[in-house]
Amino acid sequence: MHDSELLADEFEEHRGRLRAVAYRMLGSLSEADDAVQETWLKLGRTDVGEIKNLGGWLTTVTGRVCLDMLRSRAARREGPLELSDTFVPDPVVSSLDRIDPEQEVLLADSVGLALLVVLETLEPAERLAFVLHDMFAVPFDDIAPVVGRNAAATRQLASRARRRVKEAAPEPERDAVRQREVLDAFLAASRAGDFEALVAVLDPDVVLRADAGALVGGVTGSKLLRGAEAVARSALAFRRFAASSRLVRVNGEAGVVAVVDGRPQSVMAVTVADGRIVAMHILADPERLARLGLAGEEPGE
Repeated sequence: MHDSELLADEFEEHRGRLRAVAYRMLGSLSEADDAVQETWLKLGRTDVGEIKNLGGWLTTVTGRVCLDMLRSRAARREGPLELSDTFVPDPVVSSLDRIDPEQEVLLADSVGLALLVVLETLEPAERLAFVLHDMFAVPFDDIAPVVGRNAAATRQLASRARRRVKEAAPEPERDAVRQREVLDAFLAASRAGDFEALVAVLDPDVVLRADAGALVGGVTGSKLLRGAEAVARSALAFRRFAASSRLVRVNGEAGVVAVVDGRPQSVMAVTVADGRIVAMHILADPERLARLGLAGEEPGE
């Protein structure tokens, strides 16, 4: 086998981890794949003989590529501070009964949509320090050159990010059975049009984000709702979608895909804590849904 083939095989061994890094950094599956491909191209232009730890090198290079992509977003006025309150990162949808091996690697550490939404609010360097150190155990000494700071300053970046994540991201229920029980109760109340039952299963401070994508004719279905009563009223208004919803796993948490006439209309993930729904994230952007490849699937089967 040629050296190039050996190198390609070694790279493939690391691809799953690199994609997981990029997904947490970018919140986009397609951009994560682009970042991994760019890392492969950079490897091809590098003297491999000078790389002592290939896995570590690939991880930090992927981080650098993602950092550049985040900064480019900001330069186009699409950075964290300019993101819409209704933005929902790309969901990873899987069957209730099984998770594809690639998805299992991608979702190690149960990175839910609620956490990804918080990560979107971080400055690019903060996000990189937090993701690489807290999620992938990369030493600060290795992260520092990527963000152009010393190790102590890089540690502070991660610390600030950690505080913001802790303050903003709810600690979710990890029991899959309990998650499903709460979601089942929500769907049953929605289908029955039972407002009081809906309010009972929602946390008083529940937040709903619905991302329907770009404006069409000046109208968009995107919305941000706060509070149990507001979310319950919205659920009643869209109860027809509850009737066509199929249970799935979304980023490792309970969720549903609403299918109408064989076509996915939305993907919703719920975050459950203390027996109630504390966050709901709905992706209803037709273009992004199409890229997820859900058409023709029977979620939950």
